[in-house]
Amino acid sequence: MAREQAVPGNPWVAVRPGDDVALLARRLSSAHQSFIDARGVPGQGLTDDSHVRSVVLESWMRSRNKGVNPDVVGNPEMLEGLELEKYRSAHPMSLIRPVIRKLLVEDAAETGLLIAISDAHGRLLWVEGDNSAKDKALSMNFVEGADWSEDRVGTNAPGTALALDHSVQIFGSEHFNRTVHDWSCSAAPVHDPTTGQILGAIDITGGPRVAVPEVLSLIRATVAAAESELRFHLLNSPIPLSATAPRLETFGAGRPTLVRGGDRIPISQRHAEILLLLSEHPEGLSSDHLAVLLDEGELDAVTIRAEMSRLRKVFGADRLASRPYRIITEFTTDVGDVRAALDRGDAATAMKLYSGPVLAGSASPGIEEVREELRTRVQAALLRGGDANLLARWTTSVHGREDSVVWEAYLSTLDPQSPLYSQVQARIDLLDRQLGI
Repeated sequence: MAREQAVPGNPWVAVRPGDDVALLARRLSSAHQSFIDARGVPGQGLTDDSHVRSVVLESWMRSRNKGVNPDVVGNPEMLEGLELEKYRSAHPMSLIRPVIRKLLVEDAAETGLLIAISDAHGRLLWVEGDNSAKDKALSMNFVEGADWSEDRVGTNAPGTALALDHSVQIFGSEHFNRTVHDWSCSAAPVHDPTTGQILGAIDITGGPRVAVPEVLSLIRATVAAAESELRFHLLNSPIPLSATAPRLETFGAGRPTLVRGGDRIPISQRHAEILLLLSEHPEGLSSDHLAVLLDEGELDAVTIRAEMSRLRKVFGADRLASRPYRIITEFTTDVGDVRAALDRGDAATAMKLYSGPVLAGSASPGIEEVREELRTRVQAALLRGGDANLLARWTTSVHGREDSVVWEAYLSTLDPQSPLYSQVQARIDLLDRQLGI
């Protein structure tokens, strides 16, 4: 792929004052087609005058690497009916919906605009606004209960804002999926004022005028008002916002922990395995598939049902669905936190959070795959960054004490005349002898 031309100005703004919108639309459509046609072949794709913002190009690359289909918006794990109603009514974003309605929704009728509120994973909780726009949006499944995370549908304002933890605009063909090219959108994440945890996102979707700087400013102002409302709520409520979002902690050799409603609840390794596997498969797992991921010997369906029954008593029956088994509430994990840091390119935070192997005592095939995938991703980020301090920390951690690849990378950052250089070289020689190299 050729070098991307630097686009001056604020990278989060899609259409700047003075831009020829029609010309910009044609250039971006051509650039998107070139990117999709290139299929990741080095040296092919965008030209130097493609006018693609770095934030968009990087999102396109993430979308392609995740295997997102650029022609279909599929949402097999829609939340609908009673499940959706229970989920969103208990969600912290419901507390700020009145503010959003007053500031954005009340004036959106007959404007062609949609106002969407999502959870922290990109699931749309509410989609309100112009009725004709809502009808048109059905064709791309931009509806309540649908998953509009970047991992699911590719580059889009709410999904990309959540992926990067930053407000952003996406104009027309900057969307990864062609189905969305007639739309533009502006979105920003909303945070828990106490913990800083992302709670969800606010989005305005419509035509090209949604992608101008003034709309991004409007979104940011609405987020500020919403977070002020949350602060006021917390002054009058002893229950933290995170009480509605259970969290699983899996790192290290200690017993896994479920954090719920301010309580830390030690749980069995099997229950932790099930919760982590279900979080890895938001579309849900059949009992047979779950059994294979838990045990190569394939547990029988009766055993799986018994474990799920016991787990419901710990986790909450209203938070787990059957046929297939899946989590139907906001749910976070320490694994997800490390991945989010890596997705942002923040290797230092990923290292800080990654305090031990994932469920160190587990031999479940599905968990071993997650464990190795996370270790490999963190290692790759450290090697790519080449930060001597981070490489040194890795070599003294449980993950990296015998990681000869990182030891070699660390050695390359040192002065050959320094005493530390010879110590690191001696460690590498010892590892080579142990490995028979």
